[in-house]
Amino acid sequence: MFELPEYVILARQINETIAGKVIQRGNLGNSPHRFVWYNRTADEFEALTKGKEIGPARARGRWLFVPLEPGYVLVLGECGGRVLFHPAGSLPPPKYHLCLWFQDGSAFTVMTQMWGAMELYAQGEELKRQYIRDMRPTPTDPAFTVDYLAALVAELSQSGKRTAKGLLTQEQLIPGLGNAIAQDILFRAGLHPKRLLADLKRSDIRKLHGAIVATINGVIANGGRNDEVDLHNAAGGYQHLMDKNAAGHPCPKCGTKVEKLQYLGGACYFCPSCQRQPGALVVGFE
Repeated sequence: MFELPEYVILARQINETIAGKVIQRGNLGNSPHRFVWYNRTADEFEALTKGKEIGPARARGRWLFVPLEPGYVLVLGECGGRVLFHPAGSLPPPKYHLCLWFQDGSAFTVMTQMWGAMELYAQGEELKRQYIRDMRPTPTDPAFTVDYLAALVAELSQSGKRTAKGLLTQEQLIPGLGNAIAQDILFRAGLHPKRLLADLKRSDIRKLHGAIVATINGVIANGGRNDEVDLHNAAGGYQHLMDKNAAGHPCPKCGTKVEKLQYLGGACYFCPSCQRQPGALVVGFE
């Protein structure tokens, strides 16, 4: 699934590659999928997109906003798979969930592997959509400061049950993050996935904020994660620190064997030495 860095990269590449192109025909897709959410019929989508010009795209959280000027915005959200540009003279893939054909013969397609929203709104109406309407500050927003994160942790700590992984992966409490990128964030912050938010000190929160920002910026600077592709179908250059390939191998910091834990609906990969759970024993210590 795309996370915030991939959407930032896609928005940047759309602005470099297809902004200003005029749509000849819009097609909602030729491969039915029960977990792709449209808000228009195929006929409506084709009629409303014809003759529209691609405006400057932007990303926020796990959502991509592509203006179709004048008057409309194409919204792609919570997607994974392929969002691709096809130069004039090349053919789109045989199956897709959305395609925009441009007057110069090039095209833009979206194909999701799991689920995702592909919706067209009158400009401004997209801001009323669930998940967009009440979106909290994201790690690329100026409002995402150490003080903001500390206040969020304090708010969530009132239940006494929230954990570090839950903060990063549940309910889009920090929009744009997911299980894949959360592994590296927790490793950089030195936090066990099950660490209770109520136990975090100010110094822990400062480390966590720095880890979030550093990881997001690192993925963006490297063109995305190595298991995702960009607008031009090129894999990213960011190598995960903690993932299934790290399990059972030495930690890149201390050499302790990386472990796997099933928690909160997914696998966690962590170093039991660098990311100690408070009260846990480490070999050689009592």
